[in-house]
Amino acid sequence: MNALYAARARKDKIIRWLCLGAAGFGLTWLALILFTLFSKGLAGLSPDVFTQMTPPPGSKTGGLANAIIGSLLMTVIGVGIGTPIGLFAGTYLAEYGRHEKLSFYVRFINDILLSAPSIVIGLFIYGAVVVPMGGFSGFAGALALGVIVIPVVVRTTEDMLLLVPNQLREAASALGLPHSLVIRRIAYKAARTGIITGVLLATARVAGETAPLLFTALSNQFWNVNLMKTMANLPVTINNFVQSPYEYWRQLAWTGALLITLAVLALNVVARVLGTERKSK
Repeated sequence: MNALYAARARKDKIIRWLCLGAAGFGLTWLALILFTLFSKGLAGLSPDVFTQMTPPPGSKTGGLANAIIGSLLMTVIGVGIGTPIGLFAGTYLAEYGRHEKLSFYVRFINDILLSAPSIVIGLFIYGAVVVPMGGFSGFAGALALGVIVIPVVVRTTEDMLLLVPNQLREAASALGLPHSLVIRRIAYKAARTGIITGVLLATARVAGETAPLLFTALSNQFWNVNLMKTMANLPVTINNFVQSPYEYWRQLAWTGALLITLAVLALNVVARVLGTERKSK
């Protein structure tokens, strides 16, 4: 018995050290990436980044104001498009069609969308929207981001609603509330924090997407808030600038990457805080 216990203890220790080594290996590379990003991105951070347009070739002055505003517009509109659709679909799966055959197919399609490469979604929107409209546009970019948001919100909404105890629904129904009011006043309130967390995570995911915007919104170097025309955005601007021969453009690319990283980090921290508050309750 002692020999068996000793053998198990050795295996447990080996597995623990392997897990710690794997975690340390991953964290080391993450730390190196963040160190490089901060060291190079902070060097170009100045008020001009937020107040001036993207510079023309060869210029040593300029900023990312139009790209920042374009990214914010498309992200907000994309989340605004995808969130209601995802919320309603997740509600159907959790509340109305939990055991129906249609729900199986909806979940299957949602899982495909959840794991689909963003470039495929960009190509789909290119064929479905950009080509018929006759050109790239901020609206097409926002639509592509909205399609990416939908499966994340669907999955989160369904999971959070399924965690709400059925006793709450039964008690509300016993008081005479119809099913729609039970969902709105009981289920949604109980799952509110988790649903908001899912929306924030979906926002963080689409904030730095480049591939779908290359096929939909493209980019430009001018101020534009017209969604029916090409619109500057940070991901595509970074992609273009980092490959340029101009040192100032490459510096702006590092600074733009830092801004996106900080925005995504902030959204993830907020989502984590909300998730922690939900668990504590």
